[in-house]
Amino acid sequence: MRKIVRDTIRHAALAFALIGLTLVPARAAERTLMLYGDSLMAGLGLSAENSFAGQLQQALGPDVAIVNASVSGDTSADGLARLDWSLGDRPDAVVLELGANDMLQGLPVDAMRQNLTAILQRFKDENIPVLLAGMRASPSLGADYVKAYDAVFPDLAAEFNTAYYPFFLEGVATNAALNQADGMHPNAQGVSIIVQAILPTIKAFLAS
Repeated sequence: MRKIVRDTIRHAALAFALIGLTLVPARAAERTLMLYGDSLMAGLGLSAENSFAGQLQQALGPDVAIVNASVSGDTSADGLARLDWSLGDRPDAVVLELGANDMLQGLPVDAMRQNLTAILQRFKDENIPVLLAGMRASPSLGADYVKAYDAVFPDLAAEFNTAYYPFFLEGVATNAALNQADGMHPNAQGVSIIVQAILPTIKAFLAS
C-alpha cells in the first residue's frame, strides 16, 4: 500500500513538472528587423546561411529576428509597388537597400528619388525606424548621372532624419575575389566583409 502511495506521489510530481515545462514560453526575439532590398540582400547565388540575412542573423544573435523581405531584381519602383503587402507583418525597424538596379538599368535618377521618398514617407507614417543603406553609381554612366545618383541617398537620409550607411558594398565592390562570377553580387566572403562593416551601424541603430 505504501509503495502504491509513493508511486502515485512520484507520478503526480512528474506530471506537475512536465506541466510546468509546457507553461514556460520559448524565448522570443525582442525585436524584428526587416531587410527591404534587392538581390544584394535577398542573397542571390548564395545559401541561406551565407546570405546577408543569414550572416547578419548570426552576428546579431537571437534577440533580433530578421525578416528578409528583399526581392532579386527589384528597382525602387518595384519596392514601392510591393510595400503594402510587405508590411503585413509589421517590423520594429527596417534596413532599406534599393536603387542598385535603377542604376544598372540607367533609369532616371529623379524617378528613383521619388520612389525612395515615397517608401521612406510610408515608413515614417507607420512610425517604423529606418536605416538607409546607400549605393554608388558606376563611373561608366557618366559624371552627371553619377553626381545626381550619389546625392540621392545622403539627401534622403537628411530629409527623413534616418540612420544612414553610405555604401552597402563598401570594401567589396569591384573586388573580383569577393564577388561571384557576375562581378556584381558578393560571394560568401564578400558578404562577411559587408556584415562586419555595417554591423556597428546596425547595432547602434537598433540600440537607439
